Amino acid sequence: MTHSAPLHVPSHADLRAVVRIVGVASALGAPAPGPEAAPAALERHGLLQHLRGLGVAASWQETLAPLTVPPAGAPMRERLDAVGELARRVADHLTALAPEVFPLVIGGDHAIGIGTWRGVATRVAARGALGLIWIDAHLDSHTELSTHSGNIHGMPLAALLDEGDPALTGIDGPRIDPANVAVIGARTWEPEERERLRRLGVQVFDMAEVRERGIAAVFCDALSVVRERTGAFGVSIDLDALDASAFPAVTCPETAGIAPEELCDALLALRGCGDFAALEIVEYLPGLDPGGTCAGWVANIAGAALGPSTYLLRAKEREFGAHNYAPLPVVFRHGRGVWLWDVEGRRYLDMMSAYSAVSFGHANPRLLRALNDQAQRLALTSRAFSNDRLPVLMERLCSLLGYDRVLPVNTGLEAVETALKTARKWGYKVKGIAPDRAEIIACEGNFHGRSITIVGMSSEAQYRDGFGPFPAGFKRIPYGDADALEAAITPDTAAFLVEPVQGEGGILVPPTGYLARCAEICRRHNVLLIADEVQTGLGRTGRLLACDHEGVHPDGLILGKALGGGLLPVSAFLADAPVMDVFRPGDHGSTFGGNPLGAAVALEVLALLDETRPWEHAARLGERLMARFRDARLPCIREVRGRGLLVGIELDPALLRATTAAELLLARGIATKDTHGTVLRFAPPLVITEAELDAAADIVIDTLASATAVPRHEPLHP
Repeated sequence: MTHSAPLHVPSHADLRAVVRIVGVASALGAPAPGPEAAPAALERHGLLQHLRGLGVAASWQETLAPLTVPPAGAPMRERLDAVGELARRVADHLTALAPEVFPLVIGGDHAIGIGTWRGVATRVAARGALGLIWIDAHLDSHTELSTHSGNIHGMPLAALLDEGDPALTGIDGPRIDPANVAVIGARTWEPEERERLRRLGVQVFDMAEVRERGIAAVFCDALSVVRERTGAFGVSIDLDALDASAFPAVTCPETAGIAPEELCDALLALRGCGDFAALEIVEYLPGLDPGGTCAGWVANIAGAALGPSTYLLRAKEREFGAHNYAPLPVVFRHGRGVWLWDVEGRRYLDMMSAYSAVSFGHANPRLLRALNDQAQRLALTSRAFSNDRLPVLMERLCSLLGYDRVLPVNTGLEAVETALKTARKWGYKVKGIAPDRAEIIACEGNFHGRSITIVGMSSEAQYRDGFGPFPAGFKRIPYGDADALEAAITPDTAAFLVEPVQGEGGILVPPTGYLARCAEICRRHNVLLIADEVQTGLGRTGRLLACDHEGVHPDGLILGKALGGGLLPVSAFLADAPVMDVFRPGDHGSTFGGNPLGAAVALEVLALLDETRPWEHAARLGERLMARFRDARLPCIREVRGRGLLVGIELDPALLRATTAAELLLARGIATKDTHGTVLRFAPPLVITEAELDAAADIVIDTLASATAVPRHEPLHP
């Protein structure tokens, strides 16, 4: 069955739902041929496919070409008339597009902008005047009387502001108010151009200002200029605004320009602008781009500006996805280190690190290099064959953690299921439990995953509701109560499965000595102690393993999340030979488990652990963070608890629910989440700096204080 119904979202959120690309194959205004080939080259290099891959409903409308092309050296009059004729056609074609269409105009030289922006101004006239952001290394504000070069592509902005030859200024359409025009990135011009724009009142943010303040800040100010008392605005990008060392394929390259990736980041702000009416990209020279690198940047620039907004992406997720998650109101696009950026370009400090999976930060260069290098050699064979990465990973894991055997799988849930199967078979084959009688003990408040077997062990009603019947052979005891463990053990008990710190349960740390006592009880009763360190392992709690806080070496160890470096699902179950050797070929397996790609990344994770010892950093910063929260003495905080950089704040729900607090923090650039509506959790990447953590603590404390400081008013009485 296919889902062919249209996505239903409010009209105000249906931003750029239909993009039509209009090519203009013209070099009429340029000093030499070349730009006229840009539309065809960009179409060939996959501009349309890139936009569609982002979720943009884009199509190529048409490509216009000049009806007459004056010969080289033709008089200015002849060339002006040819440019004017093409500009009229461009304006007419844009005006004729359906109202719901968003035009993406691809040039061609910048002279086509005369037609582009007259046509767009006509399209939006019912809403109000048009503002215009002009991103260019040059001011393009000559007239035929002031030009030094004689090239008409140096005249379009002046013509749009009604200065110049009537062939250029006389295109039909509303005039653009110079007070609503902002130029960004200019770094070369003649005095006549700068004086003209100064006289007219155009705001120029030259390259010196861009370097001093940053493109994001300048772009924000430019948006304010073009949206003041206007109904809509457009953005025209002459690619020579980019630094020529990174983007050489332009008609008039200039050094020391805007970095392409920085321009892309700034353009993300356009995704949330309902009054953004059109985009123009010009002056790409395919002849200087044999490998297509610059064409790729053009696609990235267009995609940054035209990609779906947060609202639209969330609407798609709600309509087409199963409703098994209720994510916070943000859509992330990329991450670097401890930071995340959403699709509108806003930055957030990641205080979740994907439930401890991104311990070494987003886009860690060494992990990416390991991933890329291995992906180019071999990614997957299945375990029907051996690969050259997995044996090395197995050896290093066993050597590091002191076990004889490791069984690699993908997700933490799979590793837990592997541990359960191992414990049961060990119970039957080694301990001698009668068939189908083996018991496994777990704890109240546990979270080991969401398979039917695992939720059968859960004490959370929602996790169980509607998923029974559950497998037999599991029982629960209170967490942190070693006496309860001893009382629950019977001759049929095969294993005790426990989290050294309960994460999803609310960042619950058991009493000192609890794990050591449990280990002693299990040894005495010949019961396997299996530690689920999917969240707590590999440095998170201030030791390599959370069990190390009490010197406990469990019989079975479950690892995941951080082992994959935040790039791939890589998990493992480790045990000694007397336990693991109950398996025979065919007893257990996974097509992707132990794949060479995941193994290569995990090997680099282990190398980083060895070199950087991040648990020492986590121990110190975790104590600092908890002290900050405790010292704040906020009335809404009931308790602060945790180990290392796995910290929870339990809130008084009568004063502030943790779900509300998480949304308030998100609005202030802190990405975290609650658990059970009562506890805020903080587990940033282990590479976070002290300064970054202190800044986060300041925001958290201020947010919680502000949220609970609202005066309570008595109701009004008549």
